[in-house]
Amino acid sequence: MGIGPQALGSAGMSKSSKPCGSPLAKRGLWDNIHAKRKRIAKGSGEKMRKPGSKGAPSAKALKESQS
Repeated sequence: MGIGPQALGSAGMSKSSKPCGSPLAKRGLWDNIHAKRKRIAKGSGEKMRKPGSKGAPSAKALKESQS
C-alpha cells in the first residue's frame, strides 16, 4: 500500500501549483529587481550588484525574462 498524492494533502503540493494571484506564487526576475529598488529607495542599505559580478543576473537571464 503506497502513499498517493491524496494522502499527502497540501503538504504534497509544490510552489508552482499555487494560483497566479496567490501571494506565494513564484515571482519573476523583474518583480525581484523592482522590489529591491524600492527597498533601496527606502534606505535599506542594500546595493544592486554590478553586471557581471557573482550573483547578478546575466544578460541572457534578463533577455529571457523580457520575452
